[in-house]
Amino acid sequence: MTSRHGTHVRSEEPRWPMTLAVLVVIAMQFALPNRHQLSPTFLFPLVEGLLLVALLIAKPSSLHQRSIMHRATLALVIVMTVDNLAAVVELVRDILDGSKGDTGTVLLATGASIWLTNVIAFALWYWLLDRGGPAARASGADTPPAFAFAEMQLTELASADWSPQFVDYFYLAFTNATAFSPTDTLPITRWSKMLMLAQSAISLVVAVMIISRAVNILNGPS
Repeated sequence: MTSRHGTHVRSEEPRWPMTLAVLVVIAMQFALPNRHQLSPTFLFPLVEGLLLVALLIAKPSSLHQRSIMHRATLALVIVMTVDNLAAVVELVRDILDGSKGDTGTVLLATGASIWLTNVIAFALWYWLLDRGGPAARASGADTPPAFAFAEMQLTELASADWSPQFVDYFYLAFTNATAFSPTDTLPITRWSKMLMLAQSAISLVVAVMIISRAVNILNGPS
């Protein structure tokens, strides 16, 4: 599809993958008793839910509407990131203080929740910032990419109008969190490198300090 100015316009990206990811985060925040350390404990998931509803109601029919959606999505990601960082800091502090209040099972579940929330939050960051965001990518805006996906390098294996969507950024965030380094998708800009560095650092803290401590508790007294 081509606009009247000759710019290639892609069909609007479906929002259900992003919606499902945010709902998973909210569900984990409510389900785990130790998922939140900030009071009131319902504040962050409530704000995230309200922002998600606003995004689903909004119609990207104009530049003004798209600007509002972009700001609401940015607010959602910031809230999710701050909440997750607070959970990491509080749990690490509890572990360093030798807190005996949590069982190994609770720590494992909480560590897994923080790790997955970290993956989803950074997937949203990548999805929101790369090439100006989903609306700019759909409109065919000529913005330089921040990530080099395999489909961009092996053009004979992808369609001519291929553009990354949320699932691609989720895959990027997941592999970065498990490998602690780029895999088949490479960061190009400095900000994308710093974001991937921050995500890997958080994942490393969760894996080494939280999950290892939980395993020690399960195996016996420290």
